[in-house]
Amino acid sequence: LGWACWKTYLGRSELDGFRCLALEKLGNALRDSRPEEALQVLKSSLALRRRHFSHDEPAILSAQTNVACCLGNLRRHDEALVLAREIYAGKMALLGVSHENTIGSGCNLAASLTALRLWDEAKTFL
Repeated sequence: LGWACWKTYLGRSELDGFRCLALEKLGNALRDSRPEEALQVLKSSLALRRRHFSHDEPAILSAQTNVACCLGNLRRHDEALVLAREIYAGKMALLGVSHENTIGSGCNLAASLTALRLWDEAKTFL
């Protein structure tokens, strides 16, 4: 499905929102079977969002979350933690502490901290 989305929207401009979504779909589809390639696609998607859709903070945070999850899958937990902290801070600023997306980002941050055995800090998010 990811490849089908990408092939459908590939010819469109970088400014086309559907093309950007198709790139994210491709990256997420590759995450389990080809994680190194998925990471490059997801990083490209994030760069595209930052370059052309910098005003859309929720979309940028979503793209960052995709990259962080992929880094975690690759056991690159230090890098994933840096992004998880940024994402959580962004969600706090944008949505507030009690919003369900902020809480989810807090859980993701706790998972990243746990992967690095930073138990005490992880407990503060659970």
